[in-house]
Amino acid sequence: MFMKSLIFSLSFLLIFFPPKHIFSQLLPISPPIIYSDTQGEWNLLHASIGISAMHMQLLHNNKVIIFDRTDFGPSNLSLPGGRCRYDPVDTVLQNDCTAHSILYDIGTNQYRPLTIQTDTWCSSGAVLPNGTLVQTGGFNDGDHVVRTFSPCIDDSCDWTEFPNYLSGRRWYATNQILPDGRVIIVGGRRQFSYEFFPRNPQASSSSSNSPSFDLRFLLDTRDYDENNLYPFLHLLPDGNLFIFANTRSIVFDYKQNRVIKEFPQIDGGDPRNYPSSGSSVLLPLDENISGAGAGIVEAEVMVCGGAPRWSYGQAVNKVFQRALSTCGRLVVVGHANPSWVMEDMPLPRVMGDMLILPTGDVIIINGAESGTSGWELGRDPATRPIIYRPSSEIVGQRYSIMAPSPRPRLYHSSAILLTDGRVLVGGSNPHVYYNFTDVMYPTDLSLESFSPPYLSAKYAAVRPKIVAVNETLGYGEKLTVSFTVSEYLSWREVSVRIILPSFTTHSFAMNQRMVVIKTMGVYREASGSYNVLGVGPSTAEIAPPGYYLLFVVHSGTPSSGVWVKIS
Repeated sequence: MFMKSLIFSLSFLLIFFPPKHIFSQLLPISPPIIYSDTQGEWNLLHASIGISAMHMQLLHNNKVIIFDRTDFGPSNLSLPGGRCRYDPVDTVLQNDCTAHSILYDIGTNQYRPLTIQTDTWCSSGAVLPNGTLVQTGGFNDGDHVVRTFSPCIDDSCDWTEFPNYLSGRRWYATNQILPDGRVIIVGGRRQFSYEFFPRNPQASSSSSNSPSFDLRFLLDTRDYDENNLYPFLHLLPDGNLFIFANTRSIVFDYKQNRVIKEFPQIDGGDPRNYPSSGSSVLLPLDENISGAGAGIVEAEVMVCGGAPRWSYGQAVNKVFQRALSTCGRLVVVGHANPSWVMEDMPLPRVMGDMLILPTGDVIIINGAESGTSGWELGRDPATRPIIYRPSSEIVGQRYSIMAPSPRPRLYHSSAILLTDGRVLVGGSNPHVYYNFTDVMYPTDLSLESFSPPYLSAKYAAVRPKIVAVNETLGYGEKLTVSFTVSEYLSWREVSVRIILPSFTTHSFAMNQRMVVIKTMGVYREASGSYNVLGVGPSTAEIAPPGYYLLFVVHSGTPSSGVWVKIS
């Protein structure tokens, strides 16, 4: 088997690279490094950024856009230059000279206030292929609004708003970037439909509304309060959508507006979407593995945590049920008759955020161990993150409990992956307004980072450093990533992974996906650096166009990410 792999790698070199590279050294196998004696590290970045981080998105200029709602009164951060927001229909403060959004710079650890005019409470977002954040919906005068933010090299960029762009009231809706670069916007409170941004080009230019399309599945899965909010939405490698609402899930062809397949209900019968607020990820798509025949990439979804049925009503009456401690995995592409495979987490969790780390592991962070989403309805903060290793064959050894944060992150907190592999964490405001005194869990305006075990100095010698990579990458095009590493390199323990950064809010990281790039081998240059050879994603269904973070992972230790544009 080893000789076959070696011959295949050499053949790839002959095809794609000049003959001089054939004399480079292919290196033998070494055992992978296993993290076993560290629980990660927390660092406080800011005691206060002036706002509570309800929504977060990493942009390709290494800045993070963060924003809250606008209908709670003034924040703790003033707008500069005498700027104010005048909103005659705001439910609390019509003339507001404070910021409700900031732009945070990862490199300098500085931030500047931004201006939002309409209410962004419980809204959604996605990044277009050109790097512009499209942010949709909200509450009150913001529920039909589309907002955009385009990164700039100076401090001139700010929000642009398009009132009445949306055809439906998109409050608690979910967004997903599509292979053609459009964004689909699904659901919302009492909105059993979906629509697109940009709107249908055939719609009348004089019309303020774009067409929406009924989705009966959302109507059928609502609970007693018509809640199946923030449905879990994942783009599958066959181009269809996986949609999960409360306990049920489907494969949906949005082009033909038809359900292709319905899966068994998740075990236990307890709802997982807001306000039960579990979370979900599409596990890494590996182009080195075909799960159901040549050219078909297997896709598997994971859903974790949440609150038992009726928890919301009980919490309103001060009875706080223990959160769910189960995770379910479901192969949605590559298996003829899939069923949920359930596992128990070491800790229960509601309102937890699930993020894919550069290693392909999943971190579950933030949330509570009792109660549910809503004002004052969570108890027993879950301050210890959990890291889940989906590739481990031993079920009982897939979870690791990390070091605790000193700060509860409950309702309206969020988390995203950063370029260097840290996790940025902020927010928590389980109150109608900002409240810092005489409450069990005060509003939290701080910003902190969690460094997973792979960032420990202990692994510095085996951590790769990327020195060169394609800035743009077409589908199926050859890829060369040059990197350095101090200690012994095993070419079979090297992988290249791209991650589409998420728009995170309310325990769901929208648009998040990892693709493990198809690789052909590693060779060593005379200078001592290494080149890993690969091929860009095969289709836009596997990796929609846009800006991705590319990581090299060596023996379980990732490099810092570099930005590449898939187009």
